[in-house]
Amino acid sequence: MAKIRPEDLDFNNLGFEYHDLPYRFVERFENGQWQGGKLVEDSTITLSEAAEVLHYGQEVFEGLKAYRTKDGHINLFRPDQNAHRMANSAKRMMMEPYPEDKFVDAIKQVVLANEEFIPPYGSGGSLYLRPFMIGTDPLVGVAPSKSYTFHVYATPVGFYVKGLNPMPYTVSKYDRAAAYGTGQAKTSGNYAGSLLPELTAKREGFADCLYLDPKEHKYIDEFSGANFFGITKEGQFVTPKSNSILPSVTKRSLLQIADDLDLNPIETKININTDLDKLAEAGAMGKAAVISPVGSLTYQGQKHVFYSEKETGPVTTKLYKTLYGIQLGNVEDRHGWIQQIK
Repeated sequence: MAKIRPEDLDFNNLGFEYHDLPYRFVERFENGQWQGGKLVEDSTITLSEAAEVLHYGQEVFEGLKAYRTKDGHINLFRPDQNAHRMANSAKRMMMEPYPEDKFVDAIKQVVLANEEFIPPYGSGGSLYLRPFMIGTDPLVGVAPSKSYTFHVYATPVGFYVKGLNPMPYTVSKYDRAAAYGTGQAKTSGNYAGSLLPELTAKREGFADCLYLDPKEHKYIDEFSGANFFGITKEGQFVTPKSNSILPSVTKRSLLQIADDLDLNPIETKININTDLDKLAEAGAMGKAAVISPVGSLTYQGQKHVFYSEKETGPVTTKLYKTLYGIQLGNVEDRHGWIQQIK
């Protein structure tokens, strides 16, 4: 595949897709230690046909973005939190955690090496970073690998969901993760299992599906690729508390922003049968979408509308503008979340 050039891209109309950029970062773990990583130009990976990742799914990954600011600087948003979450995911998957300080340094190297592909300020785009780690030992029996590859690639992207447009969602009959499974780890198997319910929801005219807790099937968990939040009619920010959902960096950030805005935020169980009528607004929150307003949620054939199916609620709008503004450097960073790397 030929490397793409900046002049090949329309930065004002980027989709959310892969582009083969000039540089990525690679490091191997062998013989009990990390071997030292470097930037490389080759975007291919060669594996044994018996590699652990291909048969037993020993893999973890992350997603974060680099933003071009109005004055031309480059911002990273809380990369240390992604580093920490990836280390925890690796531990759950019986993998060697990649050192958190080296993680952040690798991200910075990839961003600066591919700087010319960062979409300009005002385009709505960003440079998406995908760190991942895979088990590479050739194994037939089920056992953890003893060798791993850590890899970071970058690709310029537009909005995953463009603008604050309320969308219809539905509640899935499937589970995203088991009650005591890998739901808190960012591992590929969780997402593979969500492909069928997500595609089914989209064929039925919905933006995505919402999963309930896998134990009792009555409490809200999360969407296929984002966490859920609601704004009660009293103006409180609420989001699910569960052991089977991914601990989102965006969610953690919005909990703090909600506190700054005096929304009395809380993580709590949200009962699908009794609590929907208590919510004036609702949304999906995650790295790719930032915030996507939930216009309606259909459950057991009944549609529940939050605020409006055509307009975004005022609190959701305020949360979005505050978070996205911090990421772009337009809103004061009161908590030291931004790492400006140039």
